Amino acid sequence: MPKGIEKTLLSAIVEGRIAPGSRLSENQLAEAFHVSRTLVREALTRLETRHIVSVRPRRGWFVNRPSAEEAAAVFAARRAVEYGFLKTSAPFGPAQIERLKAHIAEERAAIDAGDKAQLTYLMGDFHCRIIALGGNDPLAEIMRNLTARTILISLRYQPAEGALASHRDHCGIAGAIIAGDMDRAADLSLAHLEEVEAGLRIPDARDPLEDLRNTLRLDPAPGGQGH
Repeated sequence: MPKGIEKTLLSAIVEGRIAPGSRLSENQLAEAFHVSRTLVREALTRLETRHIVSVRPRRGWFVNRPSAEEAAAVFAARRAVEYGFLKTSAPFGPAQIERLKAHIAEERAAIDAGDKAQLTYLMGDFHCRIIALGGNDPLAEIMRNLTARTILISLRYQPAEGALASHRDHCGIAGAIIAGDMDRAADLSLAHLEEVEAGLRIPDARDPLEDLRNTLRLDPAPGGQGH
């Protein structure tokens, strides 16, 4: 049961239905899932180990809002994992290629339908699927965790138009894999991740009172001083 709760919550988060910074009430989740708070807490703890949520003393559980530093570290890890995998992977066989083509078709369908939640999920799943199709289960698990954290970063910092650009990049990466050119796929994947990271709109400096200002709907005083 905790795994089922974890999976449901993770899906809602990576599809953007639960935004970064949202509070997760143990009582409300227990009621919604018709389970005890103990099972909910176990599921949330599992998500905490994946850096998706965190608990704050006397305040409860919250979906993480990745910092600029965390974003840089996650993208660095992803570049190492994805580039290394593609550079050392054998060319995909016909069955793997068909599943990859199917994923690209799903992305296109989500774009055409304007299904933002499904597209958000598929954008991250593309990278997980490539490694999963390669048959390396431990690396696939690492990639799933990194991708979930990347989606939180994208939800917070990536402009909406970035999704279509990412789809075009995915088509290029998939095309190289389909052609059996894993070296080119690795190079395209690296360029894609660098472009996505460069396109993030991360403020130059974090305002320590940003959350409070947003909650109270206060504007910063001129010169950056408090009221």
